[in-house]
Amino acid sequence: MGSRMKVMMRTCAFLLAATAAFAQYKAQPAGDPPAELATPVLATLNKAGTKIVADNGSAYVEIWLRSTMPSGPNTGESSVTLPTIPPGALLGVLRFPAKGGDRRGQTIAPGVYTLRYGDYPVNGNHQGVAPQRDFLLLVPAALDKSADAVSDFDALMELSRKASAAPHPAVLSFWKSDADQKLGLEKQGEKDWVLTAKIGDTAVSIILIGKADE
Repeated sequence: MGSRMKVMMRTCAFLLAATAAFAQYKAQPAGDPPAELATPVLATLNKAGTKIVADNGSAYVEIWLRSTMPSGPNTGESSVTLPTIPPGALLGVLRFPAKGGDRRGQTIAPGVYTLRYGDYPVNGNHQGVAPQRDFLLLVPAALDKSADAVSDFDALMELSRKASAAPHPAVLSFWKSDADQKLGLEKQGEKDWVLTAKIGDTAVSIILIGKADE
């Protein structure tokens, strides 16, 4: 890839993040989950999703979470808010009607993506990106047809790179909500739009719009 193309891609990502940061958003009910999902994935989802709409009326993203929270042994990992979710567990699906973006400011192509659970590795490369290590990985739905957890960390990272089309996987910040956090969409800070919803009986929060500080 030439240097000019790289500059253009970085500029596009910057403009996307800047546009998202200054727009205003609201949550609306979404329709049925995407029909192109594999049957095992579709069977796990709540039929009621959430659509995030910009102030110009355009839909930025639609999301459907699982109806029940997958559970396993407590990992005992530090700085993890949901330590009983199995690594690589399927937690939901989202659709970008037009170009979207992830927490790193990477541009994500329009389409449908599964959401799988992960923890940032403790290797010095992710310090300061979030108070917690929990996150969600986007995987193109066409490549993800099983409801089973993807327990192989490296394999999951490689699948998520198909969503970002970049060396770093496509990620969203994610954590267990505080007990007093109300459900719905809320702006936090200057640029983050956080959706709080339930997977089963567990309230979780996801930064759907926003970019981590460099």
